[in-house]
Amino acid sequence: MNDAILTTHNLTIGYKTSRKTVRCVASDISLSLLTGELVCLLGPNGAGKSTLLRSLAGMQPPIAGQVRLLGENIYHLKPQELAKRLSLVLTEKVDVGMLSAYTLVSLGRYPYTDWWGNLTPQDEAIVHWAIKSVGAVHLAQRQVSELSDGERQKIMIARALAQSPIVMLLDEPTAFLDLPRRVEIMQLLRQLVRETNQAILLSTHDLDLALRIADKVWLLSTNGILHVGAPEDLVLSGAFADTFESEGVEFDVASGEFHLHTSDKGEINLIGEGEGIASVWTIRALKRAGFQVNQNKNSLPISVEVITKSKQVLWKITNSQSVYTHHSLYEMIKFLDCL
Repeated sequence: MNDAILTTHNLTIGYKTSRKTVRCVASDISLSLLTGELVCLLGPNGAGKSTLLRSLAGMQPPIAGQVRLLGENIYHLKPQELAKRLSLVLTEKVDVGMLSAYTLVSLGRYPYTDWWGNLTPQDEAIVHWAIKSVGAVHLAQRQVSELSDGERQKIMIARALAQSPIVMLLDEPTAFLDLPRRVEIMQLLRQLVRETNQAILLSTHDLDLALRIADKVWLLSTNGILHVGAPEDLVLSGAFADTFESEGVEFDVASGEFHLHTSDKGEINLIGEGEGIASVWTIRALKRAGFQVNQNKNSLPISVEVITKSKQVLWKITNSQSVYTHHSLYEMIKFLDCL
C-alpha cells in the first residue's frame, strides 16, 4: 500500500479581497497525495484550482487548517528544505534570457549546491538523467528562447525533476500546447510516476485526457465541494456531470464525452457495417447535425446506408422511394439539412 506524503487537515483556502475581507474558495478539505500516483485536479474556471495548488505548494497561506509534507507543516519548512521535497511547474512563461536548456535544468539542483552553485559529478548525473527522462537530450544545448512551447515544457519538467522531489505540482502544464503535444506531456508524466514512484498532482482543463490517464481525480466544484476518487467513480456517481453542467452542454456518461445541445431534426435509420469505422463517423456526423440515429428501424421515412467499396465510401440516402448518393459526409449532411 502506498503511503501518504502530502496531506491536508481541515484545510480552508482563499485569498484577501481587501485588508479586512477574505474570500473563502473551499473549506474542510482533508485529503492525501500518495506516492506512485498521478492525480488530476479538475474543475470549472474560477473554482479555485490554482488557489489550492498554491496553498499545497506553500506559496499561499491557508485561511485555516494544515498542509503537511511527510508529516511536517509545509509552512514551517525552510525554503531550501521544501525545495528538496517539492517541485513546482507553473503555467506562466518565465523569461530566462540566453540560458541553454541544460543550464536551466541544472538550476533545479540549487537546493543541493554550495554557496557558489557548483555542481558535483552527482549533480551533473542527475541533470543528465532528468533531461533524458523527458526525452530532451537533443534539446540540451539549445537556448530556451528558441524552443517551441512543447519543448520548453519538457525542459521545465526536467528542471523540476532535477530537484529530486518526492512531490511534483504542475499548474496547467498543457495549457498552450496543441493536442499531440498535450497527449505527449500527459503520457510523460504518467511514465515518470511509474518510474520514479513520485507523487504528481496537476491541474488541467483536458478533461478527456484526465479521465483516461489519472489514477485519481480531485474534482473541485464552484461551490467549494471537493470530490475525490478514481475517474470512473466520479463519472458513475454523477459528480463529474454535475460539476461541469452548463447551459447548452452535457456530459455523456456512456461515452465519457461532452456534447453540445442541438435542435432535434428527427430520426434517421442507419444501414451499414455495424461498428465499422465509416459507420462510427457517420453516426457522429448525423448527431452533430441534430439527428437521432437508429439502426435497423426500417419504418423511418429516411434511411442512410454506408457503402464501402475498396477505399471509397459512399452514402446512399433513401427518402420516400427516392434514392440519392453522396461521396462525402459533408455533402450528405448539407442534403439532409435541405429536406
